Amino acid sequence: MEEFYKKIIEGIGEDTERQGLVDTPKRAAKAMAFLTSGYQKSLDEIVNHALFDSDADDMVIVKNIELYSMCEHHLLPFIGKCHVAYLPAGKVLGLSKVTRIVDMFARRLQIQEQLTTQIADSICQVTGAKGVAVVVEAKHLCMMMRGVEKQNSLMTTSSMLGQFRKNAETRAEFLSLLKMV
Repeated sequence: MEEFYKKIIEGIGEDTERQGLVDTPKRAAKAMAFLTSGYQKSLDEIVNHALFDSDADDMVIVKNIELYSMCEHHLLPFIGKCHVAYLPAGKVLGLSKVTRIVDMFARRLQIQEQLTTQIADSICQVTGAKGVAVVVEAKHLCMMMRGVEKQNSLMTTSSMLGQFRKNAETRAEFLSLLKMV
């Protein structure tokens, strides 16, 4: 990747031998490897047996999970937060695993709609929950820095599975709990 970044920098008309740019291709390659590190992880590796028997059957919510991802169309970041809820069916997932699942999918080239669905499907698959709800809110630099240049636009996507899709009361409870301060 380092050589490709060097060519990109030269392609925009810069001198890669200039003091400030000498190590930039190496730094950029290292940064891109980190920003796309989700490809190197699997759901089994992330969960790592942190699924525990439980009689809990009330809604579990993890709110305001920071996320940083990369738009697959422009290779520019989108930044926001993710809210995840599930209705346990005999098993609960270790708290940090929810955030790690979000990070695993966010650290891939993505569109927000796909990211939201992947998180919901994975939580459902791992927990066997009666329902899963995921809401992602993000600002996209591809809309802020270029193109339409709309600084205050915020994209919201949701994926509702099981009881969150079938039961309006369950969905409404989740959405109302997201608004709590």
